[in-house]
Amino acid sequence: MKLFVGLGNPGGKYARNRHNIGFMALDQIAGDHGFSPWKSKFQAQICEGNLGGVKTLLLKPQTFMNLSGQSVGEAMRFYKLTPDDVTVLHDELDLAPGKCRVKQGGGHAGHNGLRSIHQHIGADYGRVRLGIGHPGRKELVAGYVLHDFGRADDDWLDDLLRGIGDGAAALAAGDGGKFMNAVSLRTAPPRSSTSKPKEPKVVKPAEPAPDTRSPMEKLLGKFK
Repeated sequence: MKLFVGLGNPGGKYARNRHNIGFMALDQIAGDHGFSPWKSKFQAQICEGNLGGVKTLLLKPQTFMNLSGQSVGEAMRFYKLTPDDVTVLHDELDLAPGKCRVKQGGGHAGHNGLRSIHQHIGADYGRVRLGIGHPGRKELVAGYVLHDFGRADDDWLDDLLRGIGDGAAALAAGDGGKFMNAVSLRTAPPRSSTSKPKEPKVVKPAEPAPDTRSPMEKLLGKFK
């Protein structure tokens, strides 16, 4: 079994926050792949399904961000999972909006949700870092992540979430490269190759200027 954890804060007023992109990603996966209805367990909302033959549990902690590890730890102990079975999908300030990166292990970079998970299960779990951009100054970060995505974000956000849904089976199988390819096909599709190449421009030789000499001048010119 694989455990996909999406990070966010519970409640309708946080639903569209940048900090909640992890919840949004799990909702996309659940909808795209016919997962069971969400139910309350492990201080979280959970649902189950199958991704490419791999039984997968989706978990959205309802403890608020800075206590997310409590819920993750409970689910891991119940299902006897290891950190290698866990992948956390979360917002990433250090990536441009719409960018996505897969990472195994490492630090929490000050992210309160990851910090809490570190405290409960260690640092060896996988992550899917979902870029939301940075407001520019450290003191603006708290307000920025707890602010809703704007209308200008709708297109890239939809592409990113659809890409995550497309690549979910590869992620469950541990194929990070294939997962990233699926996301890229949505966020940066290849350009169409159906347009005809431009024909080379043919440069016609310049026509000679008309001879305006008189008959006498032309005759004299033959003897020069």
